[in-house]
Amino acid sequence: MNFDNGLDNTDEIMSEINMTPLVDVMLVLLVIFMITMPLLNHAVKIDLPQADNIANKIKPETVTLSVTAAGEIHWNEQPITEKVLAERLQLAAQQTTQPEIQLRGDRRVDYEHVVKVMASVQRAGILKLGFVTEPLH
Repeated sequence: MNFDNGLDNTDEIMSEINMTPLVDVMLVLLVIFMITMPLLNHAVKIDLPQADNIANKIKPETVTLSVTAAGEIHWNEQPITEKVLAERLQLAAQQTTQPEIQLRGDRRVDYEHVVKVMASVQRAGILKLGFVTEPLH
């Protein structure tokens, strides 16, 4: 039985590339870029006055507070007690430019020891406290 309905059943390979979808995508991207580019520059253009000023080159002191696994406190690598820590923090808080406190806590130390150091910094009135960690590998 031959079912011939007038169609040519030769298996021809289509060798032409349809460019219409590619052109459509490129036109859409062009429109998106044309719309978003003016939005990237939303600053008001003004003519600023010029002044002779000197940048503030005074950088605040940085104090590193370390809490070891045993709960010992170190002020810039020097071991101190909680009482001495409170005294030094009070003196640091009274300076015109307060030092930046960098708190480093050993991962095995009890949370309580780190919180005590944080509370001492807060009670002294130090405004800048940061935590130092190791980046993930």
